[in-house]
Amino acid sequence: MKSTLDAVRPDMPRLLGPVPGPRARQIIDRDAKVLSPSYTRSYPLVASRGEGAIVEDVDGNRFLDFNAGIAVVSTGHCHPKVVKAIQDQAARLIHMSGTDFYYENMVQLAEKLATLAPGGVERRVYFGNSGTEAIEASIKLARYSTGRDKFIAFLGAFHGRTMGSLSLTASKAVQRRGFSPLMPGVHHIPYAYCYRCAYGKTPDTCAVECAKVIEDQLVKTIVPADEVAAIVVEPVQGEGGYVVPPQKFFDELARIAKRFGMLLIFDEVQCGMGRTGKMWAAEHFNAVPDIFAVAKGIASGMPLSAMVAHAELMKWPPGAHASTFGGNPVAVAASLVTVELLENELVASAARIGAYLMDRLRDWPMRFPIVGDVRGLGLMIGIELVRDQQTRERNREARERILQLAFERGVLVLGAGENSIRLCPPLVITRDQAEFAVDVLEECLKITLRES
Repeated sequence: MKSTLDAVRPDMPRLLGPVPGPRARQIIDRDAKVLSPSYTRSYPLVASRGEGAIVEDVDGNRFLDFNAGIAVVSTGHCHPKVVKAIQDQAARLIHMSGTDFYYENMVQLAEKLATLAPGGVERRVYFGNSGTEAIEASIKLARYSTGRDKFIAFLGAFHGRTMGSLSLTASKAVQRRGFSPLMPGVHHIPYAYCYRCAYGKTPDTCAVECAKVIEDQLVKTIVPADEVAAIVVEPVQGEGGYVVPPQKFFDELARIAKRFGMLLIFDEVQCGMGRTGKMWAAEHFNAVPDIFAVAKGIASGMPLSAMVAHAELMKWPPGAHASTFGGNPVAVAASLVTVELLENELVASAARIGAYLMDRLRDWPMRFPIVGDVRGLGLMIGIELVRDQQTRERNREARERILQLAFERGVLVLGAGENSIRLCPPLVITRDQAEFAVDVLEECLKITLRES
């Protein structure tokens, strides 16, 4: 039976009727009876298959995925080279545990990541399965290598939901409610929210003041500097609203970390692997983290993560930290092809299509009174919805309405933070697809304005 993905313009959405369709509704009803209610679903998509930037649901409706499977399928859904690498590796060896034995492809990927890491310093790599595992490993290595036990993180940050990474997370109260006590010794300070500044400060001034909270207040009043193992930061804040700080924010963090002997840990889980138009978001800011965490787009949908650290830091002994499945040979095979595709074409494509999107979106705050800001790097773009552009009061209801309207028109987008829409499509997105998505979002904005 021929799929609707093979129809005319298979690279564009096609809806066969109201969504969700009858089969999708049946599956959603079954899901409600057996799956954890802790899962978050923004709209009723029941995915069946995917190709490139297109996802088809169980009723044959075709959607343009501007989520990339939550910033995961960097090379698009089921890229043929990635699929072949998975199939070939699965036919040879699926698992033997890199914790206890050796795989050549695990060594190859570690060599590649160490070479690509910012700063040109010698690196070593630890493999896990998810972003939160990479952050947990970073926490443990920072404590082990410094002999210190405390951390500085940022308001709005999302680093994961396991207990250590959750302690660093300060994105939504629901993520922490009911799970105390969390890991002690974590102190949160403001991120570079310069785009929200109501006091007329320049972005540089605002960002520097946020960073200097560490130096001017935190270590003087709450936590001794020589007890802080690391500052943990997202180079571009993801769940917090796709916030892009200015250069001086990172200059200040680097200076402060060096002054007090703190490590810098960058969470590149969402913003790494080419999403911002460079392999690492840190490269936009000439920043060199001591440790950085990678996941999501690293293996085009296979479960894999990595903690990449200065070699001099990773001197813990055998058994100090490990993972049964981390660096699984099938996931690693997918990652090796993913990295090759990113290097050869997709990072440049993310920069090019991202620039086109920003050109289309740049004047939205002037054209639409509920758009407070448009910001981003590459294919990591945030659109902030507000009730009033002067007060910048957040407009979550408008955001949720636009998400639903876009879904009903065949475009999949998600929220970030309290009131922003994130655009994070697969890096294989075409200009035609980008144009279609922007046109749909414009229509959704106009409808939302008329309804308000």
